[in-house]
Amino acid sequence: MKRTAFFISDGTGITAESLGRSLLAQFSDVEIDMLTKPYIDTLDKAQALAEIIDSTAVRDGHRPIIIDTIVDQDIRNVIRQASGFKVDIFSTFLEPLEQELETHSSYSVGRTHSIGSDDVYMDRIHSVHFALDNDDGARTHQYDKADIILVGVSRCGKTPTSLYLALQFGIRAANYPLTEDDLDEDGSLKLPKALAPHRHKLFGLTIDARRLAAIRNERRPNSRYSSMDQCLQEVGQAESLYRSMHIPFIDTTRFSVEEISTRMIAETGLARRFSPR
Repeated sequence: MKRTAFFISDGTGITAESLGRSLLAQFSDVEIDMLTKPYIDTLDKAQALAEIIDSTAVRDGHRPIIIDTIVDQDIRNVIRQASGFKVDIFSTFLEPLEQELETHSSYSVGRTHSIGSDDVYMDRIHSVHFALDNDDGARTHQYDKADIILVGVSRCGKTPTSLYLALQFGIRAANYPLTEDDLDEDGSLKLPKALAPHRHKLFGLTIDARRLAAIRNERRPNSRYSSMDQCLQEVGQAESLYRSMHIPFIDTTRFSVEEISTRMIAETGLARRFSPR
């Protein structure tokens, strides 16, 4: 079965898309084409989109799924007339909350993903800059300012995790690659000198060697860097280092960057500077 889902908003559409994808992910046996439609903030835009939804219903032979966070009642009414199954987030959740809180919602567009406090916004920007400046062991002299330092072999997910931690939580995350230069005389990895003073900030990432080889092969096909033997050796050495140095670590093979970051925060008790938007 193939269905189409529309995530509709008069703002960015981030909330509708995030919730919609989370809900629809529970139906793995259904092929769903997901379309995000942000800034549907006029009646003309709403009418044009309603026509698209109607034509999609005819094409698919099934009514599309509509998940929306539209605030304006007139625009919502236009979308309601379209041939779709509606999941209206505001009417589903806000009305019961209004009753419980004994007050009315502001029904303001874009409140969730607006800039908000200048201090929070600038903290977010500074954290992202810190992650970029301290990517891949670039500036180890700034590690005293880091909230956490991710370590792991090349291509195990350090950079995207660092950036996600910065953007979503304001966490200043640096990352350092473990390479053959860090090998000890017996062939095992040793803790690099730049990391030793900050051992309490270290968090390791590991990955299945087969997955690592596949990722590296896209970057450098048929090279020693992407060979299975090399990946097995590096992953094994990294995990041995984590265990011997009592460095907490997580296997990133089957986790998204969101899951990696959240699990890391839960395990370390790392303080967020703000909540995700």
